[in-house]
Amino acid sequence: MSWAAIRLTVERGLDQVKVEDIAEAVGVSPRTFNNYFSSKAEAIVFRHLERSRRIAAEVRSGPAGEPMWEAIGRAVLRQFEPGPEVLRMPPQEPGEWVAGLRVMMAEPALRAEMLRAGKLAEEELAAAVADRTGTDPDTDLYPRVVAASVMAAGDAALDLFLRGSTGEPMEVLLPRALEMLAAGLPTP
Repeated sequence: MSWAAIRLTVERGLDQVKVEDIAEAVGVSPRTFNNYFSSKAEAIVFRHLERSRRIAAEVRSGPAGEPMWEAIGRAVLRQFEPGPEVLRMPPQEPGEWVAGLRVMMAEPALRAEMLRAGKLAEEELAAAVADRTGTDPDTDLYPRVVAASVMAAGDAALDLFLRGSTGEPMEVLLPRALEMLAAGLPTP
């Protein structure tokens, strides 16, 4: 349902998409949609939240000796592998898709939902980092700083991607941002 909500919103704009449209696109009733999501914005942001949760799970379950930033980079890159959901409903032309995403992401309701989901994702990533490092996310700064940095890198990469100024996809921008973090953000 989340992918359908995104696709329809990119195509039409948030105000032009009804819950009924999203439900119809995936073959469920509006009532079923409402059993899963409280709003269109929550449905749209669900993909981001689930991707972030998968990153945390992969960081947590990665090889014990793997350096932290390698584990994070690997986990992040895996989330950009196309899955069956994306392949079933491909977006329109890339330029149109980015333009639609840009408009969608400017919606105040969606921005608020992204902030909420981002905080939940950050908490989960901090817990995963803490598990790998033997620290406590409630008392130690390290897992929280790492998680907040990863989320900030994602936000910065998304912003640059949506601006379209580099012409590079998220699959290139986000790993580069994480590499900068891993290197200690040296001055260019």
